[in-house]
Amino acid sequence: MSQVSEKRAVVLVSGGLDSSTVLAMAKEQGYRCYALSFDYGQRHKVELQAADRIAQQMGAIEHKTVPIDLREIGGSALTDSTIDVPEEMVSGIPVTYVPARNLLFLSLALGWAEVIGAYDLFIGVNAVDYSGYPDCRPEFIESFEKTANLATKAGVEGGVFAVHTPLISLSKAEIIQQGVRLGLDYSMTVSCYQADQQGRGCGVCDSCRLRRSGFEDAKISDPTRYFG
Repeated sequence: MSQVSEKRAVVLVSGGLDSSTVLAMAKEQGYRCYALSFDYGQRHKVELQAADRIAQQMGAIEHKTVPIDLREIGGSALTDSTIDVPEEMVSGIPVTYVPARNLLFLSLALGWAEVIGAYDLFIGVNAVDYSGYPDCRPEFIESFEKTANLATKAGVEGGVFAVHTPLISLSKAEIIQQGVRLGLDYSMTVSCYQADQQGRGCGVCDSCRLRRSGFEDAKISDPTRYFG
């Protein structure tokens, strides 16, 4: 199978700071972007509303939100209301880790990519300012990319899939600087694990702390609204 000449990419977009920056970066590289989000039973829907706003602002060709109810398996503070979101630093992998989340998300992104004739996947994983999630490591991405080319019709017929992780080695401050350079309005994004219905952040969860310190380190005014 010959790869299409048009540069198409499926970009995972959660509505948060990192994935929104990745969408802007993919667009800058000349890709026609197909944004993909997941309603996976997370604590709030405001991040999905943010994902829709960002996809529209960044000119995505299409934006799909696919339902996967990970509350059925639980095991994470983001999908199980009986597990509290930690509000102070913890050692080891925190309870906000969602079992197999990026593996599932990338697998479905791969399926859509094969359907639309795209060979490039973009995901906003980061191995610097992150919470220790195992599915944010370069080793995982490399392994998935190999699997993608082995497990698909397009792959065995000559297509070559690539998983792009443009944020993998950037600090949060560097990510923010890239987004600002590309004209991304970060006030439209929602990163908080327990945001309220207005999309305001708690200010104390891991994600809020990393986001807030990122703006401070980048010396850029933080447009995030906090209720905490």
